[in-house]
Amino acid sequence: MQARDYHRLMDTKLLELLVCPVTKGPLIFDREAQELISRSARLAYPVRDGIPILLEHEARTLSDEEAARPPAPTA
Repeated sequence: MQARDYHRLMDTKLLELLVCPVTKGPLIFDREAQELISRSARLAYPVRDGIPILLEHEARTLSDEEAARPPAPTA
């Protein structure tokens, strides 16, 4: 297994465990923006150097347009 595949597998397993700290709802990983999105809280949590920063005061609020946008494919 290549290193890149290993990290992708870890991302998937980690995402299964992580929840929004505000709503306890699921998070969607936006690879391009390097953010974990909570649609229920309308927040985007940053991922810095591969580490999710799940602090409400570090998250940015999603715009109406972003909140309405369907999730991008993660593959």
